[in-house]
Amino acid sequence: MTDPRSSIEPMEVAVDTAVAEDLSQARGLGNEAYTSREFWQRERDSVLANTWAAIGFACDLQTPGHAVPVSFMELPLLMVRDHNGRARVFHNVCSHRGMQLVSEATETGLLIRCPYHRWGYDLNGQLKSTPNIGGMGVHEVQGFDCSQHGLREVRSEEFLGVVFVNLSGDAPPLGTHLHTVTERWQALAGGDFAGQLTPDVSTSGSLELTVNCNYKLAVENYCEAYHLPFVHPGLNSYSPLDQHYNLVVGAGASGQGTHTYDLERGSGSALPTFPGWDGERLKTGEYLSLYPNLLLGLQADHFFAIILMPEAPDLTRERLQFFYAGEQALGEQTKERRRGLHEAWSLVFSEDVSVVEGMQRGRGSPGFSGGVFSPVMDLPTHHFHRWLARSYQA
Repeated sequence: MTDPRSSIEPMEVAVDTAVAEDLSQARGLGNEAYTSREFWQRERDSVLANTWAAIGFACDLQTPGHAVPVSFMELPLLMVRDHNGRARVFHNVCSHRGMQLVSEATETGLLIRCPYHRWGYDLNGQLKSTPNIGGMGVHEVQGFDCSQHGLREVRSEEFLGVVFVNLSGDAPPLGTHLHTVTERWQALAGGDFAGQLTPDVSTSGSLELTVNCNYKLAVENYCEAYHLPFVHPGLNSYSPLDQHYNLVVGAGASGQGTHTYDLERGSGSALPTFPGWDGERLKTGEYLSLYPNLLLGLQADHFFAIILMPEAPDLTRERLQFFYAGEQALGEQTKERRRGLHEAWSLVFSEDVSVVEGMQRGRGSPGFSGGVFSPVMDLPTHHFHRWLARSYQA
């Protein structure tokens, strides 16, 4: 018998059952959503481009002139700190012959120089230098206007220590995109908690993992607590599943929270807490997947963000950065506690690797077609599937 869906585009087949509001009627995204390169590229151009995606951390750009290349789903971008201290993002290609301008993190000085013909752009992306454009020693030609050939800038903003981009340029303001999350967390951690975030740039302040899975599987795994007793027995021993709760925050975020975060756990001097934290909820920790590719964790004494960088349909690089409540939290007296947090979270996230990679391998099976949802435990995952499906259909 002919499959009635056979004439439908693969991307539509993958999402057509994911929009059902009733979990008992819904199925997960089809295998193509995790394995197809065509789906992956269309997802970038039709879904992720129209919202705000995370591509780097503000602390990657320490000083004016610092430039960091980023590959976002095979799209070459360049993050730069300009002379006004603003993080800017450009397409990482020279306007002359399309050469990649910067291939590794560097200090550019006053000009970003193309390695091919040495055309130079200032930190605002304006073309300022065209060596030998008119022949040896002739650096200008009549009719060529440098102001018309600068770098193409990508709409970008910094918030929560993260650099976001909107590739299409027409998404609502970043503040609107993040409003429901920041409103929730400001009520918990104080109105200025975002301004208190101070990155730990020491060796215990960051972590990077490369996992053989589609980035969406990392989002799904992070936003649910269902797997805690089986995948994270150590974590479950002090933050058990029955103390976790589901979170759906606005249209673009979901996750989980716990009532048993322990501020006393670990050795060394205690870390300062965010000064506006609701004292009745010091044991609260919340962990949100902010769609499409940012994972956030907030506790009374630290915050972390994980950027999921999709490098292929089945390959994702995860970058984690720790933040603390002000400069005083980064002193020598708290070094041991911060190191302990790094070790504890490193163990948790490494335990997830085999799970998300196993799910990726499973997406190659014709015996699986999206799966089903637990009506109690899978609410955050279903919310993410519906967001993606609705975004594509829109």
